Amino acid sequence: MDERHDLLTLADREIHVTEWGDRTNPPIILWHGLSRLGYDFEPLARRLGDDFWLIAPDAVGRGKSQWAEDPTSEYTMAFMGRLACALMDALGVSTVRWVGTSMGGALGIHLAGGPLKGRIDRLVINDIGPEVPAQSIADMLSYIPYPPVFDTMLELEAYFRTLYAPFGPVSDRQWRTMTLTSARRREDGRLTLHYDPRIAEQFKLPHDDYAQWPAYDAIAAPTLLVRGGQSELLTPEIAQQMTERGPRAILRTDPCCGHAPALNNDLQWGWLVDFLA
Repeated sequence: MDERHDLLTLADREIHVTEWGDRTNPPIILWHGLSRLGYDFEPLARRLGDDFWLIAPDAVGRGKSQWAEDPTSEYTMAFMGRLACALMDALGVSTVRWVGTSMGGALGIHLAGGPLKGRIDRLVINDIGPEVPAQSIADMLSYIPYPPVFDTMLELEAYFRTLYAPFGPVSDRQWRTMTLTSARRREDGRLTLHYDPRIAEQFKLPHDDYAQWPAYDAIAAPTLLVRGGQSELLTPEIAQQMTERGPRAILRTDPCCGHAPALNNDLQWGWLVDFLA
């Protein structure tokens, strides 16, 4: 299947976008997690690419996209929402299905209940809710601003295999692809992770950017909620509330993983294929 890469100027930032599938097919925007990048969705895109047009941007400050000039204002739901709206307009997309993992799911809540209400016609939220436990935020602040440094790609791969073990079963090929697409070299030639450490500024705002129950309650689009059975970021209590209010999400839980399901196996693919069709 054809894989395409483009660089678009959106909200005055250069954003890298990966696409799969025919542009005449129904579009799906795939938005990644906090410190990840769009290519994480490659296994899912390969599964859906015959029937959909898959669009996976690297958010500002991640992957091959430009870093923020003002991290306090740009590493926020509001600015990423502007990017998403500009992306749809640039591609000539009027309505879209949205699949968001972690931060990408929170952004989907922000948009489907607000700026893109009526333009997101199906929403998949992968392992996040309209509130995030304080301990999860504290955990992210303990490591996101301090990306580790490695001498070799194999050392980085070993780190990913440990850090992202909660993803559940991941093939050797997927670990290697994650490593090769997620690394950047520093000036000293050593390797680190392909994101701006200042993305953690999102968690230091005067308001909680992830407190979104009003936006969630405003969502009208059919909504699928995917949860890792061992996830501490999306608790069973929050997930249950999401099935009872707002769009009354359909809940599907993979007991074999934590935060966040990688959307890379037949069980998870089956949920999304049935819902997005």
